[in-house]
Parts: sequence; structure tokens; C-alpha cells
Amino acid sequence: MSKLSHTDEAGAARMVDVTAKADTARTATATGRIAMNDAARTAIAEGSAAKGDVFAAARIAGIMAAKRTSEIIPLCHPLPLTGITLDLALDATGATATATVRTSGKTGVEMEALTAVSAALLTLYDMLKAVDKHMTIGDIHVSAKAGGKSGDWTA
Repeated sequence: MSKLSHTDEAGAARMVDVTAKADTARTATATGRIAMNDAARTAIAEGSAAKGDVFAAARIAGIMAAKRTSEIIPLCHPLPLTGITLDLALDATGATATATVRTSGKTGVEMEALTAVSAALLTLYDMLKAVDKHMTIGDIHVSAKAGGKSGDWTA
């Protein structure tokens, strides 16, 4: 197993020093799901949720969360994000959130994409919990990344 980069020689936590790394174009995509009952799905599809347009609110929450990832995850670098898309899709058992985040920088944007998806799904839960208290959030994962020293990767 390779040495963990977020610890120093004594095992103390540290932010990785990326000063010497070159800026490169970087992209990461993450996805996740929320399972919900028919009534909650109908509220989304018909736009009848009491709290308003749940997909619009979830999309904005995810984008805002991506921009603030370094404030939530202790050792993440604050990054100048150059693009964020957050797509939401309704299906027969719930909804899927997919976030793609871009930057030109010294470190990747996987954490930003994961944070965007998580916040979007949590927002869906919050806005629909009166309709379905048994919703479950899961399968949040990075599905692709591009750029940087380790190159491109797709799940």
C-alpha cells in the first residue's frame, strides 16, 4: 500500500502541498441515488410538492455545495471551479443525481463532484420528507475523472 498523502512522517494530518504540480484541466463526475415511494415521485413529476420545484432547489444546492467543498472536507484544497453541471433524473424507483465538475488546477475535483451529488440528494430528501419518510440515499460514487498525473478513469 502506498503512503497516505494526507499524513506527515509522524502520522499527523496535513494538507498535501501541491505547489510544484502543474495546472492541468481536470474533470470529475459523480452520481448517486435516492429511492422514494410513488407519492414522492408523483410530486416531483407533477410539480406538486408543497415546498416547490424540488429538482431546481436540489440542483442549486448541489452547485453551491461543490463550490464550498473545502469548507466541509477538512483537508481539501479550495479550488477555482470553472464549471459545474448537476443533472437529476426521475425513474421508476426514485431519482438519480449526476454532477460533473471542472477546473484547471493542481488537484482533482472528485470531492467537489461527490459533495454536489450528496447535497442535491439531501435536498431532495428535505423537500419530500413530508411525503415519504422512508427515502434512502445511496450508491454515491465517482463514475469518471479526467486530467492530472493519474490520467483518465471511468468506472
